[in-house]
Amino acid sequence: MSTVNPAGNAGLHTGTDAPVHHTRRLSTETKAAFKTSEFFAYLAAVVAVLIASMVVGDDDGHADYFRADKAWLYVVILSVGYMISRGLAKSGSRDPYDESR
Repeated sequence: MSTVNPAGNAGLHTGTDAPVHHTRRLSTETKAAFKTSEFFAYLAAVVAVLIASMVVGDDDGHADYFRADKAWLYVVILSVGYMISRGLAKSGSRDPYDESR
């Protein structure tokens, strides 16, 4: 004796629970963010800006030319640029999907 689910298809499901439909993904839009070279370039740029801000100081009686507020402004600008680049990368390109992601 076979059972029929409400959609009219013969299925393996019996009982009162709703059937679970699993769709198979064939591709994703892009790679995961941490697997891209632009992510590592972003991290390197942020670290370089913060180190430069720390190193450039007020030696020999000169004013501090690269203050912390300016460094953090550059980090924010880098972050916005990174987000825009990820948005452009996700806007239609496809990456093959495998189950290991």
